[in-house]
Amino acid sequence: MFEFPDTLILRHRKENLKKCSLRGLETREDFLFFTYPKQTLPDLSKHLLLAVDAPPLTFDDQNSGLLLIDGTWRYAEIMGKSVSCPVKRSIPSHYQTAYPRRQEVIGGLASIEALYIAYHLLGRETRGLLDCYHWKEKFLELNHLPVS
Repeated sequence: MFEFPDTLILRHRKENLKKCSLRGLETREDFLFFTYPKQTLPDLSKHLLLAVDAPPLTFDDQNSGLLLIDGTWRYAEIMGKSVSCPVKRSIPSHYQTAYPRRQEVIGGLASIEALYIAYHLLGRETRGLLDCYHWKEKFLELNHLPVS
């Protein structure tokens, strides 16, 4: 059986962990969390960066590891400029967020939503990813995704 490269999460040091949608994934063996700007990322040659301004993710990307930037939109933009990942992909634009926001962000998904969709599109196991996500049911319903 093929083992995918670990999923890497680059989290801003000021990220509010009480509001963080990725809470609960820190203990998974297939996830590695790094703190920006304090820690250096490993070799990214087998990974792709999930980014808003990139070609859409497809099943052809299935053998790549994922790198996700976790921070507010303002911090994420700055963090993205510091990451040199050779391949960038976006989540297809028809997916909708269930995360309540004060500001409207076009195409903006919560980190866990983007990660779940990426796993789904790549044919990876999604079970357990949304276990700690408060808006799980609404998100799955909005996007006609299978319950994990």
